[in-house]
Amino acid sequence: MRTLFIALVALALLATACGDAETTEGDTTTTTSGVTTTVDPKADWPDEIIFGFIPSERQETLQDNIEPFMDYIADEIGIDVTGVVTADYNGLVVALGTGGADFGAFGPFGYVQAKDQYPNIEVLIQSIRFGSDLYHGQWFTNDPSICDEPPVVGALENEGGTPVIKAGDEVAALQVGWAFGDAGLEQEVLGDGTEVDQGTACLGSLESIVGKSVAFTSSTSTSGAVFPQLQLLNLGIDVENDITYSYLGSHTDTVQAVYNGDFDIGLSFDDARRNIRKDADDNPLHPDVGSKVIVFNITDDIPNDVVAVDGDLPDNLKQAVYDAISKYLETEEGEAILDEIYGWTDIRPASEADFAVVRDAAEKLGVTED
Repeated sequence: MRTLFIALVALALLATACGDAETTEGDTTTTTSGVTTTVDPKADWPDEIIFGFIPSERQETLQDNIEPFMDYIADEIGIDVTGVVTADYNGLVVALGTGGADFGAFGPFGYVQAKDQYPNIEVLIQSIRFGSDLYHGQWFTNDPSICDEPPVVGALENEGGTPVIKAGDEVAALQVGWAFGDAGLEQEVLGDGTEVDQGTACLGSLESIVGKSVAFTSSTSTSGAVFPQLQLLNLGIDVENDITYSYLGSHTDTVQAVYNGDFDIGLSFDDARRNIRKDADDNPLHPDVGSKVIVFNITDDIPNDVVAVDGDLPDNLKQAVYDAISKYLETEEGEAILDEIYGWTDIRPASEADFAVVRDAAEKLGVTED
C-alpha cells in the first residue's frame, strides 16, 4: 500500500511539472514554470515594406491606382506599405535584388530574369484571370489586309496549340467592349452612355509582318517581346533585318501607337486594348479601339504574371501579404483596382516549376539577362 501511495504521488508531481511549462502554437505567450513571456510574431518585421510595380499602363495612372491597394495591405498587416512604379522591368529587377524593394509585381520573364540574377528572390503569388493561370500575347494591327478573312467581332484563343476565333465572351481574358453585369458578360457602356466597341479579330499569318513596323513593349516583356520574337525565330523571320521595330515601354503605349497609326503592328497581353478605351474618370478616350485595332495572331500560352518577394523576409510576413491581397480581391474596390491595373481576378501560391517554359524561350533567344 505504501509503495502504491508513493507511485501515485510521483505521477501527480510529474503531471504538475508538465503543466507548468507549456506553449500554445499560434499564441503570443509562453508560460514556463509560472513565468509568462509575450512573443511578438512581428518582432523581426521591418517598419515598412516597398512594393514595386512595372508600367503596364501609363505610369502616372498606375501610381494613382496602386495607392488604395497599398493602403489596404498596410491596414491588414499593420506596417507601412509604399508602392513604387519603376521605369521598366529592369528597374524592378534591380530594386528587388538589391534591397530597393521587398515585393514586386512581375511579368513571367521579368521574374525569371530577377531570379537568375538574384537567387534570393522567390516567387510568391501566381495571378489568376477569370479562372485561368495562363495567358498569351496578342499581335494586333490597324491594317485589315493582314487578315486572311475580314475581321469579325470576337477574340483568339489557343485550342490544341492553334489559334481559333471565338466569341468575346467565351475566352479567358476580358475583352475590350465587354463588362460584367448582373447576368454575366455584356456590352460595356461607359458612365456617359457611350458604348465601347467590342474587340475585333481575324486569323493572319505572321509572315505578313515582314517589311512592317512593329511596336514591342520591353525586351524583357514575356507577352510583349520574348514569346512573340520566339515565334518569329521559329518561322525564320529575322527581327533585325526583316522588320523595323521599337520598344515602347508599356502595353498601353503599343496599343496607342497602333491606334494612332504610328506602327503597323503591335504586341501586348490579351486584351490591353481595354487600357485606352476610357480615362481614369470613366470618360470615353478611344471607345472605338476594339474595331480600329484588330487582333490577328497570338502567342503560345504563358504562365500569368506574379508577385515575387525578397526571400530573406520573414515567412509570416510573406504569408500576411499574400492573405491581404487575397482578401482585397474579395472587396468591390479590390476587384475594380486589380482589374484596372493587371486584370487579376484571383491568386494562388506560385510554383517555381511553372516558369520552365519561360526560361526555355529566353534561352533560345539569348536574352536570359540584360
